[in-house]
Amino acid sequence: MAKYLDPKADLTFKKVFGEYENLTISFLNALLPLKKEIKSIKYLPSELVPDNPFRKNSIVDVRCTDQDGRQFIVEMQMIWSEEFKQRVLFNASKAYVRQLGKSKRYELLQPVYSLNLVNEIFEENSKGFYYNYHIVCDEDSNLVIDGLHLTFVELPKFKPQNLADKKMMVLWLRFLTEIDENTREVAPELIADKNIKEALELVEHSAFTDEELAQYDKFWDIIRTENTLIASSEKKGEKNKALEIAKNLKQMGISIADIAKATGLSEEEINKL
Repeated sequence: MAKYLDPKADLTFKKVFGEYENLTISFLNALLPLKKEIKSIKYLPSELVPDNPFRKNSIVDVRCTDQDGRQFIVEMQMIWSEEFKQRVLFNASKAYVRQLGKSKRYELLQPVYSLNLVNEIFEENSKGFYYNYHIVCDEDSNLVIDGLHLTFVELPKFKPQNLADKKMMVLWLRFLTEIDENTREVAPELIADKNIKEALELVEHSAFTDEELAQYDKFWDIIRTENTLIASSEKKGEKNKALEIAKNLKQMGISIADIAKATGLSEEEINKL
């Protein structure tokens, strides 16, 4: 029985979609709102070097261009932050602008598509999990400036029944959300598709060296550490907020017991304010 690694990890994701053109083409065609299918791609350097040498470089997981010159940027994001949207827009804009050399004309610019897979829920109030952004006119959404296309996918919200009419999108998202170290049996419909089957073979445990497996484990250690730091920071922020509220209530003459009930702080903590 085959053992698998999680395809969302940095090592596995880049192996599947950063080295195998046929899989990347299938993946992008399935997940992006394209008017014309991608037939061929050429990988580009994943590092977008800034014009200002004092600014940090931006590392993306996969960057490529197709037969029409359209550019595609793909990122697998394990931990969400609100700044991520701005970074996505920045990277896509930078890729778009850099098409224009001194001898080129504006009409030769090709669209840039940014596909961002997020392993956390970031739109709490939305029932959807798939979001496309592009430049449209406020008064008439049929009027579009074609240039930047930003797509975000909330993987935890995905359910196969969400997209019954989009077979390949469902299969690729199932590959990302159902396969991990605990997988002991793969659904027949995943194996039945040649591209998904090939991707499954690429993330088999036996396909990696000991050094790569150590790198894989280190990636998850980093993710766990970051999640712990974020949780600690949020908890500290909530505590500071409660202390500030308690301080204000105390100045208003509210009883210590009532303040404790309202804030969740202990009477000892409140007395120290």
